[in-house]
Amino acid sequence: MRRLPRVARPARLARLARLARLARLARLLRFAVVGGVNTLTFYGCYLALHPWLPYFAAYTIAFVLSMVGSFFLNTYFTYRTRPTWKKFLLFPLTQVTNYVVQSAGLVVLVNWCGLGTRIAPLLAAVLAIPFTYLVSTRILVPGRAPVSVGGTGDGRTRNGRTGDGAPRTGEDDGRTGDGAQPVRSGGPV
Repeated sequence: MRRLPRVARPARLARLARLARLARLARLLRFAVVGGVNTLTFYGCYLALHPWLPYFAAYTIAFVLSMVGSFFLNTYFTYRTRPTWKKFLLFPLTQVTNYVVQSAGLVVLVNWCGLGTRIAPLLAAVLAIPFTYLVSTRILVPGRAPVSVGGTGDGRTRNGRTGDGAPRTGEDDGRTGDGAQPVRSGGPV
């Protein structure tokens, strides 16, 4: 492999950093699209169930149904990873945060703010999106780890191994399926 002159390395690193930022931005935009589709799916199910069930029961059933759809949309479209049973079984754990934020928001909006039970779930769902993005990224993009001393910023040491000494291989290499650079966190998530 040809070595680049020292002068070209900072420019190349800057270009790679820009590409990594663009890849993260593209993923965030895909997440927003999936979030919109998922919110509409959730809201449609909620409205269909609301006439026959109490508002909170309709909300919970609609939430579970839309969560399954959200898993597949996020794995295939947002993160471009392969869905696995492990991820499918872990995904509801990530949705606990979403459920708690949405549920608290729903109760506050209905009982404290006096918002109608037909519109409050929609607003509560929108307010929970940032929390869901952070938690979903941790589950669906494996291999994210905090920066360690002597590390490269992606959880690996300079020799390409993880903190436990094992080399990174396969699906857990921290890359999204779209060929982006490994996901790096700007801090704790």
